[in-house]
Amino acid sequence: MIDDLKKRTVEFSVKGDYALFSDVLTRASGEKTTYPIPTYEALKGITQSIYFKPTIVWYIDSVRVMNRIRTVRKGVRPISYGGGNDLAFYQYLENVHYQVKAHFDWNYNRPELEADRNINKHSSIARRMIERGGRRDCFLGTRECQCLVEPCVFGEGVGDYDKSGEFRYGLLYHGITYADEAELPEDMGKMTVRFWSPVMKDGVIDFIPPKECSIKRHIKDMPIKPFGTEQNNFSGLDEFTGGEFDELD
Repeated sequence: MIDDLKKRTVEFSVKGDYALFSDVLTRASGEKTTYPIPTYEALKGITQSIYFKPTIVWYIDSVRVMNRIRTVRKGVRPISYGGGNDLAFYQYLENVHYQVKAHFDWNYNRPELEADRNINKHSSIARRMIERGGRRDCFLGTRECQCLVEPCVFGEGVGDYDKSGEFRYGLLYHGITYADEAELPEDMGKMTVRFWSPVMKDGVIDFIPPKECSIKRHIKDMPIKPFGTEQNNFSGLDEFTGGEFDELD
């Protein structure tokens, strides 16, 4: 485990005109409906778009809902499997703003990348990528919901749900555990979907880690894709070795 939690923790703000954190029960019908709050998996996807390396695993600690939760229904024309386009109605969240706190830990399922476990390097690059808005396009649940990423201090500023008490949301989708990030013996070598019952208190949702989700289902067997110089598919073992990133506090 990494000893210095503060060093491996990042905080950032996410803003967008629309968000769609699809309720899994509505996906099969073709007309999607959003959850009222962001899912763990969606926030993890944003964090990985900011900075991803197979050496590390991102864990979402908390999200703070800054703007009032409002929905809007929009007509869209998704591509039909039979050709052409269908007409469907999607329910989006409108004018969203979140503060996110996350941290990384080493991916112990990848011993071939042990030489890349440099806490100063990864924490420095992650913070720099937050300042630049991420390495890749960031979006809120679906590709059409682009978002802006900026540094922030989690808890600062005024939110619409400050001192609002508790909101309980029942059973919601938490995320997917892929084989390369599995921590529990029963999840090794499998794709696992997870569910949980979130509680928002004064606008803040504290996520439980994936391994603590007791409601889950194994979807299929899944091998771990190897990374490293021998596979010629990862160059991160040597980049930034020595120099400024090893000297940062």
